[in-house]
Amino acid sequence: MAVTIKDVAKKAGVSYSTVSRALNDPNADKSDKKKRILKIAEEMGYVPNQAAIQLKMSRSYVIGLYFSTISKMSSPFVLHDVLTGVYSVVGSKYNVIVKGIDMHEPGTLNPSFLDGIIVLTQKDDDLEFMDEVLNKGIPMVAICRTVFLDVPNVTTDEAGAMEKAMDCLLENGHRRIGIIEGNSNLDSTRLRHRGWRASMTKHGLDPDSLPVEHGTYRYASGYQAAKRLLEQDLTAILSFNDEMAFGAREAVTEVGLKVPEDVSLVGFDNWDLSGYANMKLTTVERNMGEIAREGTRILLRRLEDGIIDNRRVYLENRLIIRETVKNLNA
Repeated sequence: MAVTIKDVAKKAGVSYSTVSRALNDPNADKSDKKKRILKIAEEMGYVPNQAAIQLKMSRSYVIGLYFSTISKMSSPFVLHDVLTGVYSVVGSKYNVIVKGIDMHEPGTLNPSFLDGIIVLTQKDDDLEFMDEVLNKGIPMVAICRTVFLDVPNVTTDEAGAMEKAMDCLLENGHRRIGIIEGNSNLDSTRLRHRGWRASMTKHGLDPDSLPVEHGTYRYASGYQAAKRLLEQDLTAILSFNDEMAFGAREAVTEVGLKVPEDVSLVGFDNWDLSGYANMKLTTVERNMGEIAREGTRILLRRLEDGIIDNRRVYLENRLIIRETVKNLNA
């Protein structure tokens, strides 16, 4: 059986992309690491796939934009913002194809069809797909989630952002707070869960004392979760995204209460409608468009200039104070 880059990487104890650069990039550094990789490859009898190399020399001018899932995406606005962000950088020079990793058939990636790939990753299961991308030698950027691979990574501190959101409620005197979390299998949910609990602990309060309901990041699930939470005597609801927060507002109104006079409400993401609807929602801004733009800029530097920049970039999340939090200390 022919020796692959994956075999060399395993033997050398490095990532696929590191081996790929050492073997295929004439501009790669001449470090001891590269010399060691070349020696291991030679000893193992690695033979480059010349057909694949020849194919890769001709550019396709196509970039793949892969989401963990499209059918179960938390909001259609995410797809819009990310795609708009990517196209604002690539312009008309590249075509962008959009696919879901959950619909990908392993082993079917063709390096001749894709100059590069941007992965909006939310699940640990995505690592198998990203391993395939690296093994095929396709330049890749991972966005929206921290991944411990030798690739560029653009994300935000979601735990810290949700901590700020809970701080806002606690500092305004709220203690009877209901939480609407999202899909438990998504990394964003785990990080935001960690954030609000950290805020409670920081303020000397017990996180386990608060009622928690789970939604799907969609409007109807926020409504249903809020209906259950409102059976308790709450002064505020913290929602893991804005779409569920708008669903929660409907539930609040339905039981004859008002936001923020009776129930304060905080969201996350700064959904397009959050500042313009009749409910001006206090929320955390996670600028998906800017995350996509920065990831695309890094990928294009690799494709156009040969600059490999495998930094982990954290963009700032802002807490946007609007009109849905009542100050109980006043």
